[in-house]
Amino acid sequence: MNGAESVLRTLAQSGVEVCFANPGTSEMHLVAAMDRVPSVRGVLTLFEGVASAAADGYARMAEIPAATMLHLGPGFGNAFANVHNAYKGRTPMVNLVGDHAVAHKPLGAPLASDIEGIVRPASHWVRTAPDARSAAPLTAEAVAAARGGGVATLILPADAGWDESLGPAAPRPVEARPPVTEGAIDAAARALKSGRGALLLGGPTTREPGLRAAARIAAATGAEVFHDTFTPRLERGGSRPRARLLPYIIELALEALRGLDHLVVVGSQPPVGFFAYPGLPSRLADPGTQITVLAGPEEDSVGALEALADVLGGTVPEVAPLERVALPASGALDLQTLPAVIGALLPDDAIVVDEAITASVFIQEATRGAGEHDYLYLTGGAIGWGLPAAAGAAVGAPGRPVVCLEADGSAMYTIQALWTMAREGLDVTTIIVANRSYAILEFEFQRVGASGDGAAAHALMDIGRPELDFTAMARSMGVPARRVDDVPGLASAFREAIAEPGPHLIEAVMA
Repeated sequence: MNGAESVLRTLAQSGVEVCFANPGTSEMHLVAAMDRVPSVRGVLTLFEGVASAAADGYARMAEIPAATMLHLGPGFGNAFANVHNAYKGRTPMVNLVGDHAVAHKPLGAPLASDIEGIVRPASHWVRTAPDARSAAPLTAEAVAAARGGGVATLILPADAGWDESLGPAAPRPVEARPPVTEGAIDAAARALKSGRGALLLGGPTTREPGLRAAARIAAATGAEVFHDTFTPRLERGGSRPRARLLPYIIELALEALRGLDHLVVVGSQPPVGFFAYPGLPSRLADPGTQITVLAGPEEDSVGALEALADVLGGTVPEVAPLERVALPASGALDLQTLPAVIGALLPDDAIVVDEAITASVFIQEATRGAGEHDYLYLTGGAIGWGLPAAAGAAVGAPGRPVVCLEADGSAMYTIQALWTMAREGLDVTTIIVANRSYAILEFEFQRVGASGDGAAAHALMDIGRPELDFTAMARSMGVPARRVDDVPGLASAFREAIAEPGPHLIEAVMA
């Protein structure tokens, strides 16, 4: 058995079932081994950034790592933005990055690079296999590291794939996230009982167990419950306990947190602005607010919340479902009507992947009254994540409808994901919010105090010349598509797409 086959068999024995791949010459022995290890499903992507975001979306829903197969340093470089998003969200992911054979690498071949230097800023665990005998044991270590909560990257020289191995390695035990101390729990309890307090939830705490524990704490202390602006996965809708979104806009975040005596942070870090702005603070809590970190992202944050709830003695209050927004009868599509259509028609048990950017806050508000669903956020802020993350989520949660809300500018970063959706028959309905501009840049241009509104500046934010045709692009990649520009058209297209299995795209042209 060569090293490549030992790697794939180790992945399978360690519970990794899917590999999103864009391979090259150095990975051909891994590709060949796919036929001998059918328990690892290979999913081809046409760009490495699709592979990394798909692995992110998959792991968020399947709750097990996916692997990626990437070609040398430039291949990881193409994947980097969406590996960064996974890194920020601590998504379990195993990257298999090919390299030149050990003797070939020092000779200065065109693709030779410092791969460890490239991957390290977006990886929690990095190793290079020196030979085929070590490839399988290091693969087992990589999977265990990813299952512990993070991105693991294993670099595999080509000869570590073609040389003889010792066979697959047994799965390695996963190190449990360390529990928080009684002192941290007592400090958080004292804080929330002494004055106006709030919880800020992040990471795994925005799943239902964490939300229930937070609701118990709020019932016992009167604390408000916020969640990170871009949390990896929020379980919401129906009668689930609710947390309040910490706004992206700094002025709104400052207002939301104003006057707190105590802020207890769980599974996250103390809140800071996404960017710096002239005249505005970077830290979002009031200077007089005492911040207590109950559990950081690397600790057992859900266990910490549940222990705090037990200390405080709160019970879970009954939560009445919110009323769905009404379906508009008519009108052009804008930031009120488009979110209302989505909120009115979102199917129960949906997975919403949100990269709608400037429309996101309106859609999040309009879907609060929908039935139970999962909401996936852009954790690291690197755009071009939504389409491939939706594909990965559909692979990771078969049988559930996936709704991808995608800005037109962001969509063009990884439009190739549509091809993977069609090839794999994935049940993803993509709604392109087509405003023909990088609207977020126009918004930020004003907020950072940049001066001028001339043609040269506007040209770097306008994507309407020439006009993109997403329906033509989708059809060329095998995805049925419709263009709509009013409420009846969007409602009709959305209903049809949800009712029919497989991928669909709706280009929603904004007024």
